[in-house]
Amino acid sequence: MQTFDTSGLRVLTREECLCLLSRALIGRIVFTDRALPAVQPVTFRLDGERVVIRTSPGSKLAAATRHTVVAFEADDFDVDRRTGWSVTAVGHARAVQDPDEIERLSELRLTSWAPGERNHYIVVEVEQVTGRQITRDEEVAGPQVIRGRSNGAGRRRPPEN
Repeated sequence: MQTFDTSGLRVLTREECLCLLSRALIGRIVFTDRALPAVQPVTFRLDGERVVIRTSPGSKLAAATRHTVVAFEADDFDVDRRTGWSVTAVGHARAVQDPDEIERLSELRLTSWAPGERNHYIVVEVEQVTGRQITRDEEVAGPQVIRGRSNGAGRRRPPEN
């Protein structure tokens, strides 16, 4: 049974949220920078129920996400059809220190778009996840990535070889 919020948006289940996150290419991490909220777009991979981000060790993001609670958001919208989805996850972030874990995460094929060396991994343990989807009345709602013109944040991840 589908559930709708007071705005008429379909409330996504945890499984649907994780499915949509696993298909997105770009997300936004929300963290605290000098006591103020900061948002940064990042490439990521979902590893089970963990968001994995690759950055440089000396980056502002690396410094701000050590043992802190962060939010992570990904979405996709079709502006022509006025459809889309948004998923927000909240959890504790940590820097990956264990060499075995670093080696395993390096196999996720997580490529940063930013220039420079990105050999520092941040893992966000997804503790809470919520999502909403807006569809046209005649469409079947479900864990799908809406096709069409988009803001680019939730573009479908290409199939892995």
